[in-house]
Amino acid sequence: MNREENSDSIPNDLIPDILSRLPAKSIARFRCVSKLWKSIICRQDFTELFHTRSSSNPRLLIGIRTGGEWSFFSTPQPQNHYGKSSLVVAADFHMKFSEDRSPWYCSYASGLIYFPDFRISKDGFDKVICNPSTGQSAILPPDLTRTFRNFGGLLGFDPIGKQFKVLVFNDRTDDEFIYHILTLGTENVRWREIICPLTYNYRWEKICVNGVLYYIASDPDEEDEKIGCFDVRLEKFKFLYVSPNLINYKLINYKGKLGLINLDYAYDGGFPLELRMRVLEDVEKEVWTTYAYTLRAENKVVKVNNNLSVVGATASGEIVLAKDNAYKPFYVFYFNPERNTLRSVEIQGVREEEEWFGDHRVYYFVDHVENLRFDVMKTTSAATSIGPPE
Repeated sequence: MNREENSDSIPNDLIPDILSRLPAKSIARFRCVSKLWKSIICRQDFTELFHTRSSSNPRLLIGIRTGGEWSFFSTPQPQNHYGKSSLVVAADFHMKFSEDRSPWYCSYASGLIYFPDFRISKDGFDKVICNPSTGQSAILPPDLTRTFRNFGGLLGFDPIGKQFKVLVFNDRTDDEFIYHILTLGTENVRWREIICPLTYNYRWEKICVNGVLYYIASDPDEEDEKIGCFDVRLEKFKFLYVSPNLINYKLINYKGKLGLINLDYAYDGGFPLELRMRVLEDVEKEVWTTYAYTLRAENKVVKVNNNLSVVGATASGEIVLAKDNAYKPFYVFYFNPERNTLRSVEIQGVREEEEWFGDHRVYYFVDHVENLRFDVMKTTSAATSIGPPE
């Protein structure tokens, strides 16, 4: 019996429901089962169904970079395990990429990652969008750099218009910055010029929350820093003054609002850990709420030595802390401020043929939702699409 006959043995109305429960990596492969399955998987209603199912079970996406090469894994985020102070979960491998020269400038939004300086083609280093869940990637057209080659950029997602946009800084005058912006998924993918009314440039700390790109902004002519806010849909800038120095603060999505969080260790570099967080309650009125927490380790087997950092927060408000290396034992911590509980999660399977030795770095993307949508371009002449690996 051939594949087409196998697929016909399943009632057609059940196929979308069955497929929507599978991992994104499997969905990409099942397009080859039959013409029927491919047509179902490519439909917009199936994409939305899959995204809704995935949103109810977000994952922790883990990117490990060593020698310029990225390896992506993901693990389930613990849910409803408040009776357990420690858990063990297995990681799933997704894909491998090489070679990246500016990892600190990569930008994440709604399941996709933007790399501003990545080697995919044979012609050199390009700006690349990738979907680590499906293994798809696309090379973006060169930006309109004026004075120097740009290595940065911000990836944002507009949840209303369901559009991804890339924003890069390219030039500066005496009283304004000139950015270029690219809207993905349009008929003619091209860079457009956009003016920022202030001379505040972005740094590598950034996050997209509910359609707004937030980033730490600085002016080389001034000592203070601000929080830059860019509305992805309206393409408008706003700047918030917070404090003179934001260099030690992490930007997180705290229950759908911007959070600024700072971590301090005990005198010996371990527990207890002190967390100070400010949450932006109202963007227009610039209203902030301040919180302070003390994290104590109940499980003394878990060792911490100045190697933890805040990497994000789950939709339920758990603050996630993790190590910047993947040496065994490999732990991630989930702190619940409301319950004042700290759980350690050991992640197994983040490895390949060999253990991670030497110079490597781990990057984390909390509440990762597998996304089948990858309509980066509508015309192949605008950008180059690279399919998932076999």
